[in-house]
Amino acid sequence: MSIKNPRKTLEQRRALRRNQTKAEEILWNELRGKKLGVKFRRQYGIGPYVLDFYAPSIKLAIEADGKIHLKKEVKVKDKNREAYLGKCGAFVLRFENEVIESNVSQVLFEIEEKIKELEGL
Repeated sequence: MSIKNPRKTLEQRRALRRNQTKAEEILWNELRGKKLGVKFRRQYGIGPYVLDFYAPSIKLAIEADGKIHLKKEVKVKDKNREAYLGKCGAFVLRFENEVIESNVSQVLFEIEEKIKELEGL
């Protein structure tokens, strides 16, 4: 069984694509179509986790975090998730929904810098 886009998360991934948050919609409009030079996929599964956005070629995950991610128990889950993804060779960038909605240009700048770093430029 592949750890990438496992069947177990198929319906969850489909539902998440149909019900994007405003921040995810804003960010997807900026990431889609290789606008930043790499192909991103949305609601991409790795193992038991579904990532908001993922660029497989450079193993970069981008997460749009709502207020629920401020809760202590969710922070612990996020830390475990990042540890798992790190073992898979992926790097995770996290942005709060409010930041994406109010300052998407700064978010894109940070993503572009990480892309350059991961590509070795």
